[in-house]
Amino acid sequence: MGKQDLFFEAYDREDIAYGLKPSAELASYLDQVKPRGDAIDLGAGAGRDTLALAKAGLNVRAVDLSGRGLDRIVERARRMRVLERVTTVTGDAREVDLPPNRFSVLVATTVLCHLPEDDGLELWKRMASAVNDCGMVYAEVHTTEDPGSDESPGRENRNPVSETASAVIHYFRPGELLRWAMHAPSLRVLRYEERLEWDYTHGEPHQHGKAILVAVRQGFYPPWYGHPIAFAKRPDDT
Repeated sequence: MGKQDLFFEAYDREDIAYGLKPSAELASYLDQVKPRGDAIDLGAGAGRDTLALAKAGLNVRAVDLSGRGLDRIVERARRMRVLERVTTVTGDAREVDLPPNRFSVLVATTVLCHLPEDDGLELWKRMASAVNDCGMVYAEVHTTEDPGSDESPGRENRNPVSETASAVIHYFRPGELLRWAMHAPSLRVLRYEERLEWDYTHGEPHQHGKAILVAVRQGFYPPWYGHPIAFAKRPDDT
């Protein structure tokens, strides 16, 4: 994560890159569990997850190196009337204060993969300890399945590569993010998935390889029915 705003053009467009739709698993968790308190969005970009957190009633700190992205968060939050619950911070995620037991929700959508592996792991450890007793961490990273990766199977993938792929420093190997979570004694994994995605929100249509993780504080058992929801209680069942 250098000091240059690599995402200025992506966030400066009228049709802002990555859209407004929040990360699916994060949105599902917010809808089911309804957490309260403070949240932090590391690598917030133009705020699709930040805004979902604020709309869910959380007080959110949005952190990103892209000043243009943070400007768009403020614009959108004002329009959605949630600006009073949003604070923006221009900075490197590695330098952010993450006090232990602080946050009800901690989000890192494609930020750990924008760091060297050792830096990402060190940040992950601080993230895991920053989740409070009823807290959750959501992480999303690019994997070696991504056609931008120089490792197999991504390097054999002939699908189009994102124009922002140069920002990805570490493509996660199969199971790597899950292993990070399993080695964090304070966390319990609710969901882990590796998948391919098509992205139509910026540049030419392109493909990504992604790993998605939802984990909660060890000892916390929220009303989580999975994503998509499986075997939920019927609304008319009293």
